[in-house]
Amino acid sequence: MTWEYWICLYTRTHCTARGLRSSTIAAYQKTLEQFREYVRLRQGDVEPGQLTARQVLEYVNYLRQERHNGDAAVNRQVTVLKNFYGAIVAMGHLEPAANPLAHFPKMRAKPRKLPVVLSTEEVQNLLASPPKDIVLGLRDRALLAVLYGTGIRASECATLTEEGVDLVANTIRVVGKGGHERTLPLNPKVAESLQAYRQAREDVLPREAFFRSRTGKGMSRGAIYERVRTHARRARINKRVSPHTLRHTFATHLVRVGESLVTIRDLLGHRLITSTQIYLHVTAEDLRSAAANHPIARLAPTVEFLLPNVKLPMQYAPRRRSLG
Repeated sequence: MTWEYWICLYTRTHCTARGLRSSTIAAYQKTLEQFREYVRLRQGDVEPGQLTARQVLEYVNYLRQERHNGDAAVNRQVTVLKNFYGAIVAMGHLEPAANPLAHFPKMRAKPRKLPVVLSTEEVQNLLASPPKDIVLGLRDRALLAVLYGTGIRASECATLTEEGVDLVANTIRVVGKGGHERTLPLNPKVAESLQAYRQAREDVLPREAFFRSRTGKGMSRGAIYERVRTHARRARINKRVSPHTLRHTFATHLVRVGESLVTIRDLLGHRLITSTQIYLHVTAEDLRSAAANHPIARLAPTVEFLLPNVKLPMQYAPRRRSLG
């Protein structure tokens, strides 16, 4: 009973009190139940408070070697377990000394990869992919425009309500991670796409989802991912494109036109500016441009002009070494 009680206490009391999304809580519960099943099969009927750090390390090795999980997946599992045991200790159901993850070794950090970013031409082709003459086409045009034009997450887009879209003030109000609300300005082109969709679809109540599915229900996060992938294929973009790709593209394009990281941080809803600094990366195009603009292109002819009758060292034929 302890496993069920503690998992329920953690997910339904601790996580709910923190204001976590239902999808996040469900993912945490699945992780804990997977760990519990591993313990049952390998250790038998061992209660969570009786486990040791060594047994948790054995679980980490199992994830890596038998389930072939990468660093990111392993780190997520360990983080959930640490938070779970920390919450149980905080709620007085476990002594701090009995916490198997109290002094758990730090996991190897996931190598940070640069985000996939679309070019301006690719964005243009993507935005033009949905048809203009049907309601679902207008919806998808508005969907793509708001994802690229504001950088909001797919989950924020799925929970965007009718009353959260103000086309008089040209703003949208979204709920981000941790339940934090933020109001974002709309580019006139984005507002125009939203207005065209709103006029074409049926009226909805103020607190209902702005983006509607074919059946008239609010679009889910998964459905938004599917529409973005579908239109990326139709636009013949040879990259893995998702709503988060459009978020990366939104931020990177703002960096390139000189917007400050603080502004971009606030638009993206990041708590820490360190999360935003990844958009300072340079692309292959930036590197090629820098190489092309290097002063060596002007320096070499200048040297020849200043020394017209003198051969430079690299202009001499190499000497042959004598064998004697």
